[in-house]
Amino acid sequence: MSNTFMRVEDVADELRVSKSYAYKIVQKLNAELKSMGYITIAGRVNKKYFMEKLCYSKKERD
Repeated sequence: MSNTFMRVEDVADELRVSKSYAYKIVQKLNAELKSMGYITIAGRVNKKYFMEKLCYSKKERD
């Protein structure tokens, strides 16, 4: 299950942004997930949802 979630550090590395900006992105994505009825974890975001929101195709993700 370790590949299911991305930590803030992973988001920052992936997007090449600061950790503080990555926190804002994680919070925004988690708020969207929560509004859809999903349980979220502070400081982590579902990797699949993150990739979909960044318009990565399935081939690029794998």
